[in-house]
Amino acid sequence: MRPEPRTGTEEPAGSADGWRGAVPELIIAVILVVTVGVAGYILAGPAAPGVIAIAVAVLVLAGFRGMLPASEGPPEPEHGMTAGHLTASFTGFWRKRAGLADGTKSMAAYDGGLRPTLQQLLAARLAERHGVSLRDDPELARRLLCPGPRDDALWYWVDPARPASSDRDDPDTLPGSRPGIPPRTLARLIDRLERL
Repeated sequence: MRPEPRTGTEEPAGSADGWRGAVPELIIAVILVVTVGVAGYILAGPAAPGVIAIAVAVLVLAGFRGMLPASEGPPEPEHGMTAGHLTASFTGFWRKRAGLADGTKSMAAYDGGLRPTLQQLLAARLAERHGVSLRDDPELARRLLCPGPRDDALWYWVDPARPASSDRDDPDTLPGSRPGIPPRTLARLIDRLERL
């Protein structure tokens, strides 16, 4: 595909020659500023032209700002992290850490926060490494996660078919009093997910 020949009437973007089409408007703007400056000098004295010049400069800069194209946002850093990303990463770390702590203390917190995260990790590992869908074939997923009889207890913690427990299941317990996943079981589960 051949590019069409240039006619010479187009102005390259960002070129200084692009101002040629705006000469009449620029002349009118200069005449207006000079006229207002002279009128201000006559009416208010020698300080008026300075105030008018500053006001015109502010208006011009505001006008130029309005003519800029919309920004697509800051560019992604090529290397390293920006301060904003580092802050988001740092707060995200503490949020995840709190979710882990809450998930070991309360079954409701585990089922509401940590369990979905572990299920997503399991689903991703199964799909990437084994081509298995956790949702479509949970029995095969169970066999892959829990190959030995010692691992069978781990499935309870990530079983997608198990309904989320709530403190209302047992009226004798106080809200939030049922313990969540034991830390040793969580460590074993994470280890199995890493080796999967």
